Amino acid sequence: MTTTTPRPGTGSAAPGWYSAADCDLDAFRAVVEQETRAADHPHADGVEQGVLLYGDRAREAARTPAGRRTLQAELARALADGPGIVVFRGAFEPGVVDRASAVFRALVREQKAAGVTGGDHFAQPGANDRVWGALDKFGVRDPEAFCDYYANDVLALVSEAWLGRGYQVTSQLNVVNPGGVAQRAHRDYHLGFMDAEQAQAFPAHVHALSPGLTLQGAVAHVDMPLESGPTLYLPHSQKYPAGYVAFHLPEFTAYFDEHRVQLPLTRGDAVFFNPALFHGAGSNVSADVRRMANLLQVSSAFGRAMETVDTTALSSAVFGVLVRRSGEADERWLRNVVAVAAEAYAFPTNLDRDQPVGGTAPQTQAELLAQAVAERWDQDRLDAALAAQAERRRSALR
Repeated sequence: MTTTTPRPGTGSAAPGWYSAADCDLDAFRAVVEQETRAADHPHADGVEQGVLLYGDRAREAARTPAGRRTLQAELARALADGPGIVVFRGAFEPGVVDRASAVFRALVREQKAAGVTGGDHFAQPGANDRVWGALDKFGVRDPEAFCDYYANDVLALVSEAWLGRGYQVTSQLNVVNPGGVAQRAHRDYHLGFMDAEQAQAFPAHVHALSPGLTLQGAVAHVDMPLESGPTLYLPHSQKYPAGYVAFHLPEFTAYFDEHRVQLPLTRGDAVFFNPALFHGAGSNVSADVRRMANLLQVSSAFGRAMETVDTTALSSAVFGVLVRRSGEADERWLRNVVAVAAEAYAFPTNLDRDQPVGGTAPQTQAELLAQAVAERWDQDRLDAALAAQAERRRSALR
């Protein structure tokens, strides 16, 4: 797998950082307008609209340790240097999918009965039926069905190919109902969940490394004809270095809308793709298909710190010092302390309670602490806000 650090173009405000000036549509076209060659992926059963289709050949290769390693190396190349997306036909047995679907539908019914309207990263709240944190809710509700579902070897095969061992799976059920509109083209977690200004605050080498920390996937829980709006993809777009800035720009959105591809899926099919691939859910113009997919996000073990830190207690402890010195210390001094004392990232969290309202991510602990300092809250108000935020972030099972 090629792992080179891209160099920003001459339009960068500073070397090593991306800006909108680095996003050149002609350069983007040169990257994405290339052929996906079946000969480069000998275990694929075929290529459709630039997307690699896997099935019987891959399953046969995975039967032996040597064949499995060879196949995994091919999958990693496909995700990094190939089209950035693979589809496994018939990855999950229909009966196993149906048992999981029954649990998911029960969870949706219970949410609606409780008056819960789920927020969304890229759609209006309530437009779709979404179950956040579906992994543990599924497992506690029906452990046997959960085990049969997540024993799936295709999921393990691709996850290990992209991330190695020690990965962690999370799951979000998404049901797009008839009338659901298409998403705007985007990249995904981590940098894809940031606005353009936030993404530009990270150096270019992080833009290159971030996709290697996450694998995106989706399992079709119903047949998805084109009119039901299965996900739109732009093969090879994960290879464009400045893409985490570019997808915010209207000319790149327009290009995606004109050139994206879309494949129908059958119940039990699974799609896996590089999170840097430009993609977005399609419009459901069907009369009666409630497009149900289990969205899988698999994270690398390497995205975690070595030690646990009680940032809630630490934020409370330093608050008084920050308020006292806020009149004399410069902004950088304050910002540097907050960055170390408080949790500066919005995830992981419980998106049932800690919803991304007004953006793609909820408020971070660091943002809360900085707000409290700027507005000169008293200690009790901060402690209450920190406790409430910590409660929102807890798993729905606790």
